[in-house]
Amino acid sequence: MRIDVVTLFPDMFPGFLDHGLPRIARYKGLIEVHLTNFRDFASDRRGTVDDRPFGGGAGMLLMCEPVVLAVESLEHGLPAEERPLRVLFSPQGQRLDQPLVEQLAREPRLTLICGHYEGFDERIRTTLDPLEISVGDYVLSGGELPAMTLIDAVARLQDGAVGDPDSVRDDSFSNSEKNLEYAQFTRPRVFREQAVPEVLLSGNHAAIKAWRDEQARAKTQTRRPDLLAPDQG
Repeated sequence: MRIDVVTLFPDMFPGFLDHGLPRIARYKGLIEVHLTNFRDFASDRRGTVDDRPFGGGAGMLLMCEPVVLAVESLEHGLPAEERPLRVLFSPQGQRLDQPLVEQLAREPRLTLICGHYEGFDERIRTTLDPLEISVGDYVLSGGELPAMTLIDAVARLQDGAVGDPDSVRDDSFSNSEKNLEYAQFTRPRVFREQAVPEVLLSGNHAAIKAWRDEQARAKTQTRRPDLLAPDQG
């Protein structure tokens, strides 16, 4: 998978990309990440990429030309069927959740467009027609952190990125019922009078699976009942 990030702040990414799952996925050749600064596509010597909104209002808007030219430069010469899915991060976008992450993880190429300042000139949206994604009902200063979130989420779903594939399949939101993940324990067997449930020490794999399934349903019912299907409530 190739991921292009279009951003004003490419220097924010190397530290993130050189640690954890993104580093492992890159080292194994499962993903490659390329950074493009759209200030390089500004039309003046100062590298101007923002201006005041027509009609007045607070803040500055990103201009059409630098962003659109940066994205188009990444696709120059590509046949239509090989062009990447464009993703623009915006509080107005579709909420990022695990089913959407799983869908995006199957794409061969993504272009992630990171905004800044007050927002985008609307013609960036109408020209590029991206998938708009929001990472939550709050506002950040730019799209770089959401881009890192998405890179991490899709990287760990690439075949071979995680040592044990079951650890991905059993994650919260990723199992067939989309339940939260069951409680897990490791050594010591007793910590401050809290003992590991006996069933986990029994060696009875069927009983352990049943216990974990029930734990996942109960945790979901308590913490996120909105995730349950009507017949699970």
